[in-house]
Amino acid sequence: MDFLHTLNPLYSLSGLAIGALVGFTGVGGGSLMTPLLVLLFGIHPATAVGTDLLYAGLTKISGTAVHGLNGAVDWRITRRLAAGSAPAAALTLLALAYFGHDSKTASDVITTTLGFALIVTAVTLIFRTWLLAKVASTLETLNDGQIRLLTNLLGAVLGVLVSISSVGAGAIGVTALLMLYPKLPTVRIVGSDIAHAVPLTLIAGTGHWFLGSIDWSLLVSLLIGSLPGIAIGSQLASRVPDKVLRPVLAGTLALVGARLAI
Repeated sequence: MDFLHTLNPLYSLSGLAIGALVGFTGVGGGSLMTPLLVLLFGIHPATAVGTDLLYAGLTKISGTAVHGLNGAVDWRITRRLAAGSAPAAALTLLALAYFGHDSKTASDVITTTLGFALIVTAVTLIFRTWLLAKVASTLETLNDGQIRLLTNLLGAVLGVLVSISSVGAGAIGVTALLMLYPKLPTVRIVGSDIAHAVPLTLIAGTGHWFLGSIDWSLLVSLLIGSLPGIAIGSQLASRVPDKVLRPVLAGTLALVGARLAI
């Protein structure tokens, strides 16, 4: 009963709103949830990131199961990403532990990284088509070994970004994979990215748990709202044009990112 009294309905309402937006847009909740926790509720950056990572890992397990059963996961890509992201996440968490995850320096690094990650996500959302066209001819000349290495490097970059800011595995990861694997159907790219996000966010989230930066009542409060929110947003997504949602979301992320980075 004591734990139930610590649940906050405002966090659940926020989870409902963010979940609905994630259902609308498909962009990872970290791009929206973590800045909201830091800026609106004044949650310590390390606690916001750690809690959001564990929250993301738990919620994406069901998504991976659905995509896997539908044959929409390319496990080869998932393994290549994980080969880079898992060690990068572990090293990043060790660095946070060494410098002190709750120190002012760590908080500044987390907030600044989060801000720049949001700006990059916004740019990716707006210019995805242009970016894909720009690099298509160059990447077509690469062999499978080179593509594998670039996928490993992409995983390493995502491992660092996600471990520090909880942002990066959504829009940034999907766009980069579309560049590297242009012949694959988009649904398999998305499914592979979601499948990779599960071990990455669980590893990073567990690391933050050992660092002591998980707020369990916050986590449960968010899940109470976000699970139905995602379902509602997914149902309504077909009624809102992507050409409307994408620029609105990108503008919001850019503004929030600038606020955090400066």
